[in-house]
Amino acid sequence: MRVFLDANVLFSAAKSDGAIKEILKLLEQSGHSGHQCCVDAYVIEEARRNLAAKAPNRVATLEMLLSRMKTASVQRVDPALEPSLPLPAKDRPVLAAAIHQRCDALVTGDRTHFGALYGRTIHGVTIHSPRSLAEALLL
Repeated sequence: MRVFLDANVLFSAAKSDGAIKEILKLLEQSGHSGHQCCVDAYVIEEARRNLAAKAPNRVATLEMLLSRMKTASVQRVDPALEPSLPLPAKDRPVLAAAIHQRCDALVTGDRTHFGALYGRTIHGVTIHSPRSLAEALLL
């Protein structure tokens, strides 16, 4: 399973040793089974910016996490795809990157903008909360 990580997931995993970091560890440990974490420069920059402002001592942890992930450059949202992305403009690049990288899942803790999409599949990418992704991996 290829899993695209939103910036808030990267931030949470770098900031503390809680549940989000455990989910990433689970994905990483099962990498031989085909699980891979994917990100792009758009979500990396947002996570770095937020960590620098709120927990600057954890930026190095983010860099360590990123070193084990598949990274890509920022992808422009395909204008033909844009009308089918039911998100605010600032969040469309996240879903577009997951689609572009042919991910099976996008995991985000952003309930405000993605919450109504949890469990839905858009252009082959299923939107998950961290909890629903953990449940999908464990079942």
